[in-house]
Amino acid sequence: MEPTHKLDVLGHYCPVPVNQARNALQKLKPGEILLVVADDPETTHDIPLLVNRMGHNLLVTLEDSGEFHYTIEVKQ
Repeated sequence: MEPTHKLDVLGHYCPVPVNQARNALQKLKPGEILLVVADDPETTHDIPLLVNRMGHNLLVTLEDSGEFHYTIEVKQ
């Protein structure tokens, strides 16, 4: 699935990436897809927890050259 929105939080560290991802997800409609791009290794733990707590679907998690890409489908 192609992302409909992108959130670039490169260069930001905890708790900024998770807070910005939460804010972005709250503004999206069901069915929309958010791509979060981060370089904070803590996001590998924090983003999946956030997505689970919010009831959304984490479709893909990729690491590429120190960057972490999270593709999230908004539910409800």
